This record gives sequence, structure tokens and C-alpha cells, in this order.
Amino acid sequence: MSQTVLVLNSGSSSLKYQLLQPDTGASLAHGIVERIGEEASSAVLTFGDREIRRDGRIADHEAALRTAFDLFAEAGQRLDSLGLVAVGHRVVHGGQRLYRPTVVDDAVLDQLRELAPLAPLHNPPAVLGIKVARRVLPELPHVAVFDTAFFHALPAAASTYAIDRDLAARWQIRRYGFHGTSHQYVSQQAADFLGAPLESLNQIVLHLGNGASGSAIAGGRPVDTTMGLTPMEGLVMGTRSGDIDPGVISYLWRTAGMGVEDIEVMLNRRSGMYGLAGEIDFRILHQRIESGDEDARLAYEVYVHRLRKYIGAYLAILGHTDVVTFTAGVGENDARVRRDALTGLATLGIEIDEHLNESPTRGARLISADKSPTSVLVIPTNEELAIARACLTVI
Repeated sequence: MSQTVLVLNSGSSSLKYQLLQPDTGASLAHGIVERIGEEASSAVLTFGDREIRRDGRIADHEAALRTAFDLFAEAGQRLDSLGLVAVGHRVVHGGQRLYRPTVVDDAVLDQLRELAPLAPLHNPPAVLGIKVARRVLPELPHVAVFDTAFFHALPAAASTYAIDRDLAARWQIRRYGFHGTSHQYVSQQAADFLGAPLESLNQIVLHLGNGASGSAIAGGRPVDTTMGLTPMEGLVMGTRSGDIDPGVISYLWRTAGMGVEDIEVMLNRRSGMYGLAGEIDFRILHQRIESGDEDARLAYEVYVHRLRKYIGAYLAILGHTDVVTFTAGVGENDARVRRDALTGLATLGIEIDEHLNESPTRGARLISADKSPTSVLVIPTNEELAIARACLTVI
């Protein structure tokens, strides 16, 4: 029987899970438990062509994980009969010391708790998910795989902030980058799709979802990325501001009387597309734009402007670019965003084919014009598979 890995992605009120065969890339099952701790909790498991659902209050993350196992049993499957060899956990921030896939013990868990201020939306639920999973599945190795890992060796010029160097060293302030598992996976998939060695390509990867990030990759190694100390820097996102003048923070504190926590919540949860238009679903945004909604139009224009600015910056950093790849929910599914991000760049060697871009085809695909020197691809990301494969490297 092939080895399998259970991959967990814990949110503050949700638990996503997937059972994968790392060697074949097959997903045997996937599911999600939502609204944990609320009266209207729900749990769904898809196993093959079967979907099993359970509604009703699920008190906490431990109950959520046990509910997921109950759904496996209801599907006639037991995890201990499916070749399970490890549990992989997505962890957003590993700081300076944790960047390789790491088997979690109590000491590692303590380090992850200490890093919570660097990723306050993501690390605390990840720590909770690991703690619960180790208790429920104590006989298996639990492996933390870090979003920051791929960008750990960014060139110093790209990772260093121009602030007091002693202060930066003391508090581990640098640009870490995030979505690294996705950027690494997609850049390799792009090379495979083009039939070219990874080491021979200069790439721009655009991971556009509710969280959004871009990367410049030369010969398989990242040389820059849009996110920084936290996942707030860079592109405009669903609820996060992206780049902002740091003076805005002190201005709001001094003049508007907002506390640091209020400002942080605003920048993390009430900014980006939601802050500008009250909406993060691009399908709805497009409908609102077509109906004449100026708030939606401005939000979209701000989003695309920032995206184009980073594409231009990465073209300059790389010198030449062989391939630009779109991935994640918006990148894979929104033809308008792809078109508007690259319109007018033919003189820089980037031109898309409108018909290919509008095609409803799913899966890895080429959308650039035949005459475009730079290939433009759409590659579905698969962070869970990348995490599962990373687990096997350490167990």
C-alpha cells in the first residue's frame, strides 16, 4: 500500500484536511470543518465520489478532528488502514530558525507560540491544530511545514529593511515572505509544463487569492517577494491593505486616537478589497462594476495597479523573464484580472492570447500569444501535496 499523509490547515474557526499519496500525487479524501465553536457548525468529507456531511455544534478543534475521523469511518474507511505515515501541518511563520520541514515536539511547539506576534491571524490556530492532532494521533510524527521556508535565503538586499540594524537584529525584523510552499510548487510545475530545467528559467509567480503575493525567481531560487515581516506587505488582498506608508499607523494613533491593536485589526481584517468595496468575492465585484458601482470599480483599479507595479518591478529585478504564472483562486479563475494585469506589456515581451485566457479549461495551461517571447501560464497550486511531500523528507 502506498504511504499517505494527512495534511491539516487549522484556522481560528475552521479545520481543512486532506489525505494524500505523496508519491503519486493522488488525493484520496478532503474535507473541512467550519464554524467551530458555533451552534451552526458543519463538517464535510469528500471520499472518492461520496460526500458525507454532518451539521450541528462542534465545540472545539479536538472535536472537529474527531468529527473528521468519524466521517472517514462513516465512509467505511479507517485512517490506520490507509497507509498513514505522518501528519503535515501548514504553519505560516517559522521566524529565522524554523524554515525546514520540522518534526514537532514540545520545544518546537513552544517556539511556534513565541512567534505568534509575527503572524497573529495564522500561527495561533496552527499551534492549536498541532496540539490537538498530537493528542488525537500520538503515534504518528507531526511535521510543521512553513510558508516562509522557500524565501529563507532571499538575497540580503531583498530581505533587509532600512531601519536601525541593531533593533532589527534584536527583534528578528526582516522580510520573510509567505505562500512559499505555493511559489516553490508552482515554479517547478511551470518548468515541467514548459519542458525546461528549473535552473534555466527566470520566473514571476503571482499567487492571487484572498491572500495575495508575488515572487521573482531566478534559476529556481527566489530573489524577491512581495510579503515581508508579516503577510500584510505587498499586493492588495481580500481584507489586508498590502503596502502602506508606515506614517499612516502613527498618524491614526496620534490623531484618530486608535490603539495599536485597533490599527492592526483594521489593516488585517477591514482593509484591502473589503475595506474599499465591502466585498472580497471578485465575481460579485465584477457584477457591481458592470452595474456602475464606483466603489467596486475603484477597488478593482487599485488592486490591478498594485499588481502591475510589482510585475514591472520584478521584470527590472530579473532583467528578463521567461514565464509569468498565475495561481490560486483569483489567479486561476479570473480571466479579467489576468488580462488587466498584463495589458500593454507587449513591448516588454509579455502578450496574452484573449481566446486562451478566456477559455474555461481547468488545469495547467498556456495563455500567452504565439508571438509572446514570455510564456504566460495558469498553474493550479497544490500546497497540500507540497506539504505532504515535504513530510516524507524528514520522517
